[in-house]
Amino acid sequence: MTMVTRQPISPSPDQRSLEILASARRAFIEKGFDGASMQDLARAAGMSVGNFYRYFPSKAAIVAALITRDLDEVEEDFRGIIEAPRPLEHLRARLMAHIEGHATCDDGALWAEITAAAARKPEIGEILQRMETEIGRYLTAVFARVTGLSQDEARQRYGAHAALMMLLIKGSAICSSGANPPYAELNALILRTIDRTLNEIEQDAEKV
Repeated sequence: MTMVTRQPISPSPDQRSLEILASARRAFIEKGFDGASMQDLARAAGMSVGNFYRYFPSKAAIVAALITRDLDEVEEDFRGIIEAPRPLEHLRARLMAHIEGHATCDDGALWAEITAAAARKPEIGEILQRMETEIGRYLTAVFARVTGLSQDEARQRYGAHAALMMLLIKGSAICSSGANPPYAELNALILRTIDRTLNEIEQDAEKV
């Protein structure tokens, strides 16, 4: 089973761009996606506005670069999952660590802001949709590996399973930013639902 080929959303950032993205992420978390102006982002990076625009001409370009960086990490994670002797067990452990990590990082607040902006700004909505498409492809590649189906057959049979899991993971990240009192109970329910979804695929694999 080979890993799916990812269609790049934007070029992989160089070291200086990564430093700028780190400062932009902090500014978005502090001021909000709409509240942080391009001037604020340039100031956070220690640059003039004109020089900042040479790297990132818009907030949409920043979001695309953030997603490209995150997808580079996701691709590496899924490569290890697909090559593992027990891919679903490896996937379960990785998803559990990811969801539990939402409680101790600020990414939930950032992605809540970006998701809200996507409803108002089509260019950002398109970037997020492409990200979700890529992650869905990675998930169904794992399911293809487990069941012995082709990647196309796995997408047809388990595309909804992948979409449900992504929805639950996104919901966990967004809810973590609101400090809801029942957050731990919600996370436990999300993990049980993901586990049942993976059990269904595992049972299918045993029938093959």
